[in-house]
Amino acid sequence: MDQRPHTVPASGRSSEQVQGHWLLARLGKKVLRPGGIALTRRMLDQADIRGCDVVELAPGLGRTAQEILDRGPAGYVGVDRDPDAAAGVQDVVGARGTVEVADASATGLPDASADVVVGEAMLTMQGDKAKHAIVAEAARVLRPGGRYAIHELGLTPEAIGDEVKTQVRQALARSIKVNARPQTTREWKTVLQEHGLVVEWVETAPMALLQSRRLVSDEGLVGALRFGKNLLVQADARRRVLDMRQVFQQHRKSLIAVALIARKST
Repeated sequence: MDQRPHTVPASGRSSEQVQGHWLLARLGKKVLRPGGIALTRRMLDQADIRGCDVVELAPGLGRTAQEILDRGPAGYVGVDRDPDAAAGVQDVVGARGTVEVADASATGLPDASADVVVGEAMLTMQGDKAKHAIVAEAARVLRPGGRYAIHELGLTPEAIGDEVKTQVRQALARSIKVNARPQTTREWKTVLQEHGLVVEWVETAPMALLQSRRLVSDEGLVGALRFGKNLLVQADARRRVLDMRQVFQQHRKSLIAVALIARKST
């Protein structure tokens, strides 16, 4: 079953200060991935997780955990450093898996203990050093031949200039209160390849997180209406969300969602 966690992480922070993804969660948005639930599903299908031991890094609200469990893995382990998030995801997975409180760069899981590692919309939020530490940890946990599936915020085109990159990143940081560092598809590939992972599948999608059509697609009509109602009655939150939407719209030609699957060499 797809439940809402009892406590949304960072619930004690004001609408003006809370990170953008947790603000959206507070307002009732369950799908917080840049390419929406459709790209997540295509990625999970390509990762071929049925009968596999799956580790999910930073599972957030547990929406992807539900999708993973629906595909019949042999086992599920979630890893989140936020105790509230971990408790909420444990409610979602129940007896079908476990959720550990740990950092994605130091999970504490045994070497070569997973067939598939999944991480969505979390490497984007890290600086270069932290990105590499998390990918190295995913590679350590994977068995030979295992797959690492990521779904992140991307930049386009590949030849995007450094000045535009800086403008986009600064606008995102100001709006979503996270020092987001999206990369081009080539740059995402390079990060994975530097840790002995061979990229086998790539797909992109529009970054339309707050567009009306995507809201309905991701949340369903009832969920989208509930989200809209919450916006109407919470003025501070509405100002933040409209600002985020404006930033996404302003930089729509430079932002995409990208999903990649890379295999650990045997």
